[in-house]
Order: sequence, then C-alpha cells, then structure tokens
Amino acid sequence: MVRRRLAFRRKRQNQLGMFLVTIAVVMLLIVVGIKSIELQRKKQEYAAREVALEQQIAEEEKRTEEIEEFRKYTKTKKYAEEVAKDRLGLVHEGEIIFKEKQ
Repeated sequence: MVRRRLAFRRKRQNQLGMFLVTIAVVMLLIVVGIKSIELQRKKQEYAAREVALEQQIAEEEKRTEEIEEFRKYTKTKKYAEEVAKDRLGLVHEGEIIFKEKQ
C-alpha cells in the first residue's frame, strides 16, 4: 500500500513538473515571438532610413560636383570679365556702351 502511494505521488509530481516546464516553454516562445516582431519593425525602419540617407548622399555628391565646377569656373578669365562688367561696370578698350533713357 505504501508503494502504491509513493508511485502515485511520483506520477503526480512528474505531471506537475511537466506542466511547469510546458508553461515555461510557452512563455519563452511568446517572448521570443514578440521580440521577433519588434526586430522586424526596427529592420523596416532602418531600411527606410538607409534609403533616405543614400538619397541624401547622392544629392550631396551632386552638390559637391556643382561646387567643384563653379570653383573651376571662378578661376577662368571669362568669370573675371563677367564680374568686372556686372559689379564694377568696367568695359574693354574701344567697347561702346549704350544706355537706355529713363
């Protein structure tokens, strides 16, 4: 009779242990699932941010090229003549200036 009670207790303890382990595994799966969803969302956000930054880099590279072209242009004689005419009102020798009557 004592053996029977011990066997019943062991069986019941085994069932309780298996139940607790199952609950723990289920909880871990839930936590991992939630974290996985959060990581997927972050991954999408980072991908969108990466695209925006790549576009910004391309725009800045284009702007850098334009600035470099302007820098080269400012070193030319043509640019110096344009500035002299527009800002300083200078003209070449023998050049005739026509002004409108106001």
